[in-house]
Amino acid sequence: MEFKSRILSNGLSVIGEVNKSAKSAAVGFFVKTGSRDESKEINGVSHFLEHMLFKGTPKLSALQVNEAFDRTGAQFNAFTSEENTVFYAAVLPEYLAEVTGIWTELMRPALRDADFDIEKNVIKEEIAMYKDMPQFDVVDRCRTLHFDGHPCGNSVLGSVENIDALTAVQMREYFGSRYAPNNLTVVFTGNFDWEKICSLMEAGGGKWWGESAPRQHSDCSPSKRQERIDKGNLVREHICLMSPGVSAQDDRRFAAALLANIVGDDVGSRYFWELVDKALAESAVMQFEAMDGMGLFCSYIRCGTRNLSQVLETVAGVFADIAKKGIAEDELAKARNKALSALVIKNELPMGRLIDVGFNWVYLGRHRRIEEDMNAVKAVTIDDVRSLIDDYKPGEFTQFSIGPCKSDQG
Repeated sequence: MEFKSRILSNGLSVIGEVNKSAKSAAVGFFVKTGSRDESKEINGVSHFLEHMLFKGTPKLSALQVNEAFDRTGAQFNAFTSEENTVFYAAVLPEYLAEVTGIWTELMRPALRDADFDIEKNVIKEEIAMYKDMPQFDVVDRCRTLHFDGHPCGNSVLGSVENIDALTAVQMREYFGSRYAPNNLTVVFTGNFDWEKICSLMEAGGGKWWGESAPRQHSDCSPSKRQERIDKGNLVREHICLMSPGVSAQDDRRFAAALLANIVGDDVGSRYFWELVDKALAESAVMQFEAMDGMGLFCSYIRCGTRNLSQVLETVAGVFADIAKKGIAEDELAKARNKALSALVIKNELPMGRLIDVGFNWVYLGRHRRIEEDMNAVKAVTIDDVRSLIDDYKPGEFTQFSIGPCKSDQG
């Protein structure tokens, strides 16, 4: 693989990892904006804009956009997170230039009032859909509780009240400031012609005007509070636990990912053997999320309400044990092999490689080869994990639960 990069005069970053042996190619537009960049008044606007880009440009209708992608056979989509909005496509190499041209046009959308008014209802339906999924709702609520007023606690979707109050003018103002070329990275992976792609981006994105698009990095103290709400028609308890972790810029992120695997992988972890295998919970997982300037350990557990006390006691025991004794060498070895397998399998395809290449550039400002990440995983020691446990104390967490109403519990 051969890495390429070019920064256009307006600040737009164009990077590529060329693999001439690949049978496909992928392109992604990484916008460094998400719910943490929103004020409370416009919370949800980043995700709203993701939808609005598919509504077309002054020259293309929504139907024409879908037809344009459809005729290339591209697998395309987008997602919005707390920190990024990413638009991507995987395609046969001969159609990469055409698909890139479509995305480049869409990065300067029409943002029509009529489309905005219609899409409000779509967004509200999506919010309602996720509210009906307690496994998602509990994580969203726990995040808000954990960050305790910090922008990182903003919901990606926003609330129905926020979406109702949002105006098209507010959306356009946010777009103008956040979708600036100097806040965008365009990534290409797989089999493609670098010079041809650069010429295409110069002709399209090179005309965009730059804007100041800062991100606030204020300190955040986790709340460590515990809250629970009743919800009718539920028959299971849904629990989310959150504690601080290292940032995406911290080399200890590899140790943090292995620690999360040891504690809460869905097979063979401490949670699995202590909770799932013993039939105390039907699901118990822990993940690590590396963020810009900070990080997060997040656990999700689903169990019967009558098991709740025992489940929480068991979880406390798991964290007390790793705090006292650390982890075992065989646990680290298994977690390391799982991480390496996932990394290699994901990165075998240009589409999988696209996300890692893009986020390494967004967060680190540099290219990392697969071998670098593999070596970083292999280099993690028991002492590294021990130090992480001592410094971040994952057993001291914020807790949010959603469960059946007490009157429904018999």
